[in-house]
Amino acid sequence: MTLTDTATWKNLANLAAQLQSTHLAQALRAATPVAAPALTAATLYCDFGKQNVNQAAIAALLELADDAKLGEQRDSMFKGEPINISEQRPALHVALRGSGLDLPAAVTSAVSATRSRMEAMAAAISSGAWRGYTGKYITDIVHIGIGGSHLGPELAVEALAQFAVTQQRVHFVANVDAYDLHQALHGLNPETTLFIIVSKSWSTLETRVNANTARSWFLERSCDVSAIPQHFLAITTNTQQAADFGLPEENLLPMWDWVGGRYSIWSAVGLPLLITLGAQGFAEFLSGAKAMDQHFLEAEPAENGPMLAALFALWNTNFLGAGSHAVLAYDGRLEMLPDYLQQLEMESNGKSVTQDGQTVGHHTMPIVWGGAGTQGQHAYHQLLHQGTRAFSADFVLCARTPYGLKEHQDWLGANALAQSQAMAEGFSPAADEPHRAVAGNHASTTIVLPELSPFTLGALLAFYEHKTFCLGTLWRINPFDQWGVELGKKLALPIFDALKNDTAGETTDDNQAGGTPTNPQAFDISTRTLIEHIKSQQH
Repeated sequence: MTLTDTATWKNLANLAAQLQSTHLAQALRAATPVAAPALTAATLYCDFGKQNVNQAAIAALLELADDAKLGEQRDSMFKGEPINISEQRPALHVALRGSGLDLPAAVTSAVSATRSRMEAMAAAISSGAWRGYTGKYITDIVHIGIGGSHLGPELAVEALAQFAVTQQRVHFVANVDAYDLHQALHGLNPETTLFIIVSKSWSTLETRVNANTARSWFLERSCDVSAIPQHFLAITTNTQQAADFGLPEENLLPMWDWVGGRYSIWSAVGLPLLITLGAQGFAEFLSGAKAMDQHFLEAEPAENGPMLAALFALWNTNFLGAGSHAVLAYDGRLEMLPDYLQQLEMESNGKSVTQDGQTVGHHTMPIVWGGAGTQGQHAYHQLLHQGTRAFSADFVLCARTPYGLKEHQDWLGANALAQSQAMAEGFSPAADEPHRAVAGNHASTTIVLPELSPFTLGALLAFYEHKTFCLGTLWRINPFDQWGVELGKKLALPIFDALKNDTAGETTDDNQAGGTPTNPQAFDISTRTLIEHIKSQQH
C-alpha cells in the first residue's frame, strides 16, 4: 500500500480541505486560538503557533508519525542499526557528539581517538608549534572540500567568529571555478599557509582539481616537495592517493562510511572549527547537538521539536501546496544557514523512490532558499506577500547579541516578528486600493536562540538534522543516500574530454581509467553545438 492510500493520509487530505475555508488570521485572532504548541528544545524556543493547523490536523499528523513508526526508526538510528537501506549502512553522526544507545565499541573508540588527534593538531597549529617550512607561524588556513565537507564548516566558522581563540584566518574553497581558488589564494604567503583537503574517496572532481592546483601553487613558490607535509593535511579514507600527493599517515584524519557528508561537521571535517574555537569551544558545539539529541530521544511526539517541525513541513508540502520553503535568518552571522540547509534537506529528501523501490505518489522535499537580515524585505519579500505561490517559512533569530546596540537588535526582532505576522494574517485594504492587498495565510515557524554560541548553533544544526531524518521516514524514503548527484558527474567526463581535446574521439588518461570515451555522437545536438561554440571561443 502506498502512503497516499492509507486511511491516515486520506483523513489528512479531508482535514486540509476543510481548513481551506478558514484563514490563518481567524485562528490566530479567535477568542480561544487553536494553535500548534510552542516548546523549548535544548534552549531553542520553537514557536509553531503560526502553522495553519487545528487540533484535529495535529492529532492526524501524530497518527501519521505513529503509522511510520517514527519513534522506532529514531531509536534504530541511535542504536547503530543499518537504516541507510540502499547502502546497508548505519547513520552514526549522532555518535560524533557522544550520543547513541549501545553503539559498537569500535565506533566509540574510533571517534574518541580521532577527536584526540584533531585536538592535538588544532593545538599545535594555534599555538605555533606547527610551523611552515621556513619556520614561520601559520597565519592562514585554506579548507578545500565541497558539499557536506564544506558548507557545515564554513557556516560554523563564520557564525562563531566572535568565539575564535586563534588569530589564524580560515578560507574556504569548494567550486571548481578557478575564481574560487584564485580569490582564496590572493595575497597568501605559502610559507604561512596550511591547506586542509577533505575528500572521502579523493576522487571528488572539484576537490581533487582544487587540491592539485593548490599543491602546484605551493610548489611553484617553495620549490620544495619535502615541505608538503608541513603545509597540507587531509581528511580522507584513500590513504594511497594521499601518500601519492605527498602526505604521510600522521597528516591524515579518517572519514567513515557511516557518516554522510552533510552530517559530518561533528567529525574531522570540523577541524577548521576546532582550530577556530579551541577544544573547549568545539566541545560546547558538540554539547549543544547532544542536548538536542536527548530532547529528540526523550520528548513525546506532541512536544518533540524536530518531530513537529517535520510533521508541519509534510502538512505544508503535501496538503497545503507549499512548493518552496524560505529560511529567513534574522542574524547576519547565520547568513549561510539557508545554503547549509539547502544541501542538508534537499540532498537528503529530494527523492522520488521509496525505500522499498516504489515510485512515491506525492511530492517530497520542497525547494529550500532564503537569506539573512532585513535586506530580503526590500527584495523577495514582495513576492512572498503579494505573489501567487504557496510557501512556508522558518524565521531564525537570537534574543541577545554581543554588540551592545539594543536599538538595532530590537528593530531586527521587530521586523522578524512583523514579517511572520504579515505572512500569516495578511492585509485587507479599502475597496479602492486593491493593489495594497496582502493575502496572508502562509504558515511559518519561528525559532529563537537565547544567543548565538557554540552550544546553541550545535543545537540548531542538530534540530534540522533530526527534522530531515523525520521527514524522510514519514515519506518512506532514504534521507542518507544521494544517488541523483552521480548522473551529472558521469556525463561531465566525456564532455570534459571533448572540451580538452582538439581531436574528436581522443580519450584522456582520467577517462581511460573510468572507461568513458569521447564520442561526439554520444552528445545531443544542443550539447554538441555548445561544445563546439565554447571551443571556438577558446582559440
